[in-house]
Amino acid sequence: MTLVEGLRVRLAEDLALGEAVAGEAGAVVGFLSLGAGIEGTVERVDGELPESHEVREYLRLKALFEDYGHTMPAASRERLEGEIAALEPRWAAHREQGKQVTVRVRLDNGLVLDGAHQDVLVPL
Repeated sequence: MTLVEGLRVRLAEDLALGEAVAGEAGAVVGFLSLGAGIEGTVERVDGELPESHEVREYLRLKALFEDYGHTMPAASRERLEGEIAALEPRWAAHREQGKQVTVRVRLDNGLVLDGAHQDVLVPL
């Protein structure tokens, strides 16, 4: 899903947003919770979220294997193939998920949700 400025969206799940702290003692006095189903408009699309460590490691190991795998001793090559295979599901999920971004959404109730991951929003 690609989110763009001006797109109407709906919050897909309940969100709990931090704690309100009062006084020097730091007593928690509550927190804000937004219920699923709240609608709003995308005001700004921020940059892409960075790839996870597992995805970066998969890409690094895959490139290493493709460039130098043919020169490695059999045991090292097999170990590298095993490490790549272990990371393969995370890589597949990353490719299926596509580019991930964060957005700023002005909700219809007047609140602004900034830095929200796109996976908590569904387009209308």
